[in-house]
Amino acid sequence: MKIHLAYGKDGIDVDVPDANLKKVLRMKEAKPVADVDTLMSQVLRNPIGCEPLNTIAKGRKNACVVITDVTRPTPNSIILPPLLTALEDAGLHRSDITILVATGTHEPNEGETLRGMVGDFVFKNYRIINHRSKEKKDMVDLGTTPAGSPVRINKHYVNADLKITTGLIEPHFMAGFSGGRKLICPGIAAAETVHAMHSPIFLEDARSKNGNLGGNPFHMEISEVARMAGGADFIVNVTIDEEKRITNIFAGDMTAAHQAGVAFVQSHAKDYIDAPADVVITTNSGYPLDLNFYQTVKGMVCALDVVREGGTIIIASRCHAGIGSDDFKKLLDGFTTPKAFLDMIHKPGFFASEQWEVEELCMALNKAKIMLYTEGISPDDISRYGVTPVSSVEDGIARCLKEYGPSASIAVIPKGPYVIAGVI
Repeated sequence: MKIHLAYGKDGIDVDVPDANLKKVLRMKEAKPVADVDTLMSQVLRNPIGCEPLNTIAKGRKNACVVITDVTRPTPNSIILPPLLTALEDAGLHRSDITILVATGTHEPNEGETLRGMVGDFVFKNYRIINHRSKEKKDMVDLGTTPAGSPVRINKHYVNADLKITTGLIEPHFMAGFSGGRKLICPGIAAAETVHAMHSPIFLEDARSKNGNLGGNPFHMEISEVARMAGGADFIVNVTIDEEKRITNIFAGDMTAAHQAGVAFVQSHAKDYIDAPADVVITTNSGYPLDLNFYQTVKGMVCALDVVREGGTIIIASRCHAGIGSDDFKKLLDGFTTPKAFLDMIHKPGFFASEQWEVEELCMALNKAKIMLYTEGISPDDISRYGVTPVSSVEDGIARCLKEYGPSASIAVIPKGPYVIAGVI
């Protein structure tokens, strides 16, 4: 059977033997919104769990609007103009509105990249600032959480009279779902706060996984950080389909509106198989999420629930930007075995920037063999990181059938972590 996988901007077609194909796990269709401007107007006037935005914004001296960075396919250029217009209609001057890019610990988004994210009009007419997690002068110290995490958040947000976050609600491999509180932490948090969120005590809990909020310690900790930062006076979160088109908009109270969006995503994103497969073919959802190896780890982890112990995950990810940050690459360059790395990060007092993504890679490797098809990383580098390079997805399939036998079962997740894949 020929199956189209999300890979880079265009995708790739792969041939999977019919006799081995157990199931193709997909999102259920959600119709794109026909008139986004009309829906935006409606949700701003009739939000979930709070007063209309016009009422909330009236009399405020200034506003900070947080947006996702380029690693998230949030349609900022579509949702920002009506939101900003609503703020100006409520009496805020354009010069009193700051747009803050929630880069987390990622690189800043500037120039044409930023213009492409927000659109030409917003790019030219509004003050846009990139969050820089290591700039201590830009952070406000708000104390520590009950769990002991330091809470340091961008001053432009903390000091704003009106706090607004936008974002995208989709399954997330650690936080359960993106959006909502995640724009504040890790989005605009200091590096040391982000590091604390990604400690083994949170990440290695089985409840910190794709599509789960119940008892999820990572979700609970970032929610506490967001609360300590003042929460948000108003959020605008969207959901999108496989073609990145808006399927719904959830606006209002940070918790209530986000929960409504999560329920909507759950109704469309979950799919199941009746037993773990020997082989799972997956992706990192294509561009922009498959821009590097760092992001690609998410696709590996999100397939773990549907692959058997000792099975194989074959992931196709373009990785046009290579490995990832220098800190991430440095950790990978010293990688030997999953056990050695996990032992190292559990030593008292040890911490290295980006260790959490290598930790997630180790947890994936501890359950299954990982094969990677990519055009962005050399086979030698892939092999050094404990992952097996393949020349094509079909090459990976052939190797698995040779190892597991001609009747090996194969499951396919064409859109990778956008799907909440599970076993019934």
